[in-house]
Amino acid sequence: MAKMIHSMIRVLDEARSLAFYKAAFGLEPVERLDFDSFTLVYLANAESSFELELTINKGREQPYELGDGYGHLAVSVEDVAAEHRRLTDLGLAPRKLVDFAPGGEVIARFFFIKDPDGYEIEVLQRGGRYL
Repeated sequence: MAKMIHSMIRVLDEARSLAFYKAAFGLEPVERLDFDSFTLVYLANAESSFELELTINKGREQPYELGDGYGHLAVSVEDVAAEHRRLTDLGLAPRKLVDFAPGGEVIARFFFIKDPDGYEIEVLQRGGRYL
C-alpha cells in the first residue's frame, strides 16, 4: 500500500472529501478535533502507513486554492503503473505516467490526480532507480 509523505490539506466539503479519500486510498476518519473556526479530521488506513489531516474551515463558501497555505500531497507506491490503473478503474482520471529521465536514465516515475477541491496529489514510485 502507499505511504503518505506530506499530509495536510484544506477542504470545503467534508463529506465529498471523505468519500474521495476512502475510494482512492481506503482512508477512514480516526480522530476529530473541533475548534471555533475550523475542524481537524485525521484519516488513516489500518493496513498501510497512510495518514492524512484534513482542515475544514467553518462557514467557508468557496473552495481553497492550491496556493492557500498548503502544498500538494505526495503518495509513494511500489508500482506506480499499477496504481495508475487502479485509480483509472475507480474513475479518478489520473494524468498520464511520466518518466523523469535526466541524461536518459529513468530515476522517477509519477503521475498526478486532483482531489475534489483541486489539490494536486502526486503519486510516485518508491525509492531507487526505475528502468
